[in-house]
Amino acid sequence: MTTRSIPELIPAEILQGDFDDIEIKGFYTSDLLSDVLANGRDATVLITIQAHKNTVAVATVADISLIVLCNDRPVIDDMIEAAAKARIGVIRTALSQFEVSGRLWQAMRPPKSGQP
Repeated sequence: MTTRSIPELIPAEILQGDFDDIEIKGFYTSDLLSDVLANGRDATVLITIQAHKNTVAVATVADISLIVLCNDRPVIDDMIEAAAKARIGVIRTALSQFEVSGRLWQAMRPPKSGQP
């Protein structure tokens, strides 16, 4: 699974689409940016409701390539500008963080033996 496949797995609007299509190594769901800094470094995708440029700054430090904004959060233009400058993707969905996390976790799971 790659970062460009995420909008196909969840109904999402691409707000900042100038980012690299890279293999996903993990997801991190949090609204506490200090928590993302401390624990989200093994993630490629951040699932959050934090829709401001500080989220982009944290994603840059944590080497996160895609931010998924949940609950149709309104986005400030400076977030999109910062994400474009850093080449971090930003997408928005009406789904909750719980549902997005569940759908993406399910998509990442290897099939059980005997199942397609």
